[in-house]
Amino acid sequence: MISDDHQGLVGAIGAVLPGASWQRCRTHFMRNLLTRVPKSAQGVVATLVRSIFAQPSAEEVAAQMLRVIEQLERLERLFPAAAELLAEAGPDITAFASLPVEHWRQIWSNNPQERLNREIRRRTDVVGVFPNRRAIVRLVGAVLSEQHDEWAVARRYMSQESLAKAGMTVIEGDAEEEVMPALVAAG
Repeated sequence: MISDDHQGLVGAIGAVLPGASWQRCRTHFMRNLLTRVPKSAQGVVATLVRSIFAQPSAEEVAAQMLRVIEQLERLERLFPAAAELLAEAGPDITAFASLPVEHWRQIWSNNPQERLNREIRRRTDVVGVFPNRRAIVRLVGAVLSEQHDEWAVARRYMSQESLAKAGMTVIEGDAEEEVMPALVAAG
């Protein structure tokens, strides 16, 4: 699971999905970190932190994390809150490194999910008022189906081979057959 560091959300993930790993969204983390740095130094600090994510292996990610924390601590008189936050959040923002490198770009941020949510919001705002619950389920279902097709055909979000390499189980079958009747029944 990927999210910002909202304690209620993190607690709910642990309660509802026991055994699931959690990754703190790097984009949200960066926003939080930069609020603790003077505006004039935000570019330098952001570049330092981004270098953590540019490493080619899990070992190098961990080593770069330590180097960046060390650099910020040396500048502690300028950025003590930033160094402390990075040291504290280090394991949360680098959880992606425990999975295959092929997945890193998809799991270090929840921006794809946020883009999808914005697209759903944009399309529902155009309609404004829905005549009934079934109408909104149809519209949102169509948007999700369109996104699913794009990820499955045009731009694979994660391949079955890379999921198998990560030790994840790929569930075969047509999810639409199982999900859509449940959504319509809920409407």
